[in-house]
Amino acid sequence: MPFYHQLGKIPPKRHTQFRKPDGSLYSEQLFGTIGFDGMYSNIYHENRPTQVKEIKKQYSVAPKIAKQNNIQSYRLKGFEVNPEKDYLDSRKTVLTNSDCSIILAAPQESQRDYFYKNTDADELIFIHKGSGKLRTFLGNLDFKYGDYLLIPRGVIYKIDFDTDDNRLFIVESRRPIYTPKRYRNWFGQLLEHSPYCERDIRKPQELETHNEKGEFLIKVKKGDEIIEMVYAAHPFDVVGYDGYNFPYAFSIHDFEPITGRIHQPPPVHQTFETDAFVVCSFVPRLYDYHPKSIPAPYNHSNIDSDEVLYYVDGDFMSRNDIAAGHISLHPAGIPHGPHPGATERSIGKTKTDELAVMVDTFKPLMVTEDAMKIVDGTYYQSWLDH
Repeated sequence: MPFYHQLGKIPPKRHTQFRKPDGSLYSEQLFGTIGFDGMYSNIYHENRPTQVKEIKKQYSVAPKIAKQNNIQSYRLKGFEVNPEKDYLDSRKTVLTNSDCSIILAAPQESQRDYFYKNTDADELIFIHKGSGKLRTFLGNLDFKYGDYLLIPRGVIYKIDFDTDDNRLFIVESRRPIYTPKRYRNWFGQLLEHSPYCERDIRKPQELETHNEKGEFLIKVKKGDEIIEMVYAAHPFDVVGYDGYNFPYAFSIHDFEPITGRIHQPPPVHQTFETDAFVVCSFVPRLYDYHPKSIPAPYNHSNIDSDEVLYYVDGDFMSRNDIAAGHISLHPAGIPHGPHPGATERSIGKTKTDELAVMVDTFKPLMVTEDAMKIVDGTYYQSWLDH
């Protein structure tokens, strides 16, 4: 994120002596990106963060591809993904390409016995059902329904859930996730016409600091494998840090919609971006106010991108037979638009209460075997006249 944050104790100047009350040195770590050219934070640990006691088992979590070259529109019934106790076991990749993976998860238990780190991908976790606390070595964040949690690559974390009824929509991005550059001035500050501002972004405020030696299991994701590593010191031993590279939370309910006299294109809903895909938030809003407006979207072709829409709540005006937790995939190469009757139904409507998350990728998405377990195979025929 292009804004500064400081938490805990730090010395007045970086890369200088910072001593504990007993006179020994805190251990400094530069937590940076893009080869010392991107965003970074300077972190100060009770112990050296480099102490690995053991590397245990290593196993694949690569998704199994069912359709590599897909041209078919699909509807996935996301709530049919079975809940599982373990957080990592519950994550099911349903769509994937070389830039990102789209994952559904229904974890029933908090991470009790291990920490987790994704070394290759930023993780954007949307909370559809559930609440709890995201615990990281850079501080904690409370979360609830409607929150996006942005966890940069390399952040060690645990998730504590309040109940066993949780539903997550996760975008795992191998490209850095940023706020859209068209919302920022040349200093990096979010502009007046941005649909949200820095006040809406929740930064970590609670820093857990453990000064413990022992054996601490961290499950590290690298590529499509999990590697179990045992650290000699508790990974949450940070006494302070400052910089620009840290996890944060943003609620979809704080996204202020941009509306107009006629139907506005999807970029007005943009919330996050990478150079390989964008994420948009569709929120309750007033409809178009031209006297002859058609609130339903026009037919359009995704010539350059696959469109994924995750339906969260409310009435999805442009679709028939869509419920919360459903995912629609409209691949590049074929047009799509409102279902039969949706255009006519929309005329005269003044507002919508829909809530949805959209991901548009610039590379085609492959459909996985886990997706085919929850698929509506006739969805592509749902635009026919009956």
